[in-house]
Amino acid sequence: MTETSDPYCGPAPDIADLANAWNLDPVLIAAIALVALWLFTTGARNTPIISRVAIILLLILAFVSPLCALTTALFSARVFHHFILIAFVAPLIALSLKARLGLRPDWLSRFPEAAFLAHTIAYWAWHLPPGYSFALSGTLNYWMMQLTLIATAVWLWWTILVVARPIMRISLALATMAQMGFLAAILTFAPYPLFSEHLLTTQAYGLTPLGDQQLSGLIMWTLGLVPYLVVALTAVSETLRRNATRESE
Repeated sequence: MTETSDPYCGPAPDIADLANAWNLDPVLIAAIALVALWLFTTGARNTPIISRVAIILLLILAFVSPLCALTTALFSARVFHHFILIAFVAPLIALSLKARLGLRPDWLSRFPEAAFLAHTIAYWAWHLPPGYSFALSGTLNYWMMQLTLIATAVWLWWTILVVARPIMRISLALATMAQMGFLAAILTFAPYPLFSEHLLTTQAYGLTPLGDQQLSGLIMWTLGLVPYLVVALTAVSETLRRNATRESE
């Protein structure tokens, strides 16, 4: 067993113990059950059932499965964990909110740049050493990290998927790709490990601390950018199709 512990997910497990490192916290299970109840009540029936089931399964993957324990050992696992939350759970929640609220609440729709700025600040704050160390210094801090990432991501995806016109959608998606790519470059090309929490936890998984950090940057550069690229390309296609229709009329 390694020496480092996460305030919520516990000590970093050895690779032989990982399969048994499920998180059965009753408070967490109750919270996921409440989310399921909210998703399957009458107000959300306009959301496809596959989307609602996906939210629950992804939350279980992120917080109940051994992935939670693995994030204690590997920073790259933490980045993948956050990728699940902000690139899959958050847009699905945004679409579920649309099914309940329509285009309301209006105040979320007025300042699309604010959604991007809030999410960028949260994303950078929790993936640089000072914020990361703060997040792992207590359970409340840990959940502050998770909830602010999810909340700002939901706001951004609400803006992109529900509110923004195609040009704004393209701009927000590309801007998000740019800021994530910049952070990914810092993590990939830093000449030394930045996160002291993982100096003793990666070797059991065949990675050096620097290699683990570089892997996290590659995850951001590849998997992390795909959803935003898909949105941007879809919006470009929609814009070109509309322009072609207008010219043919």
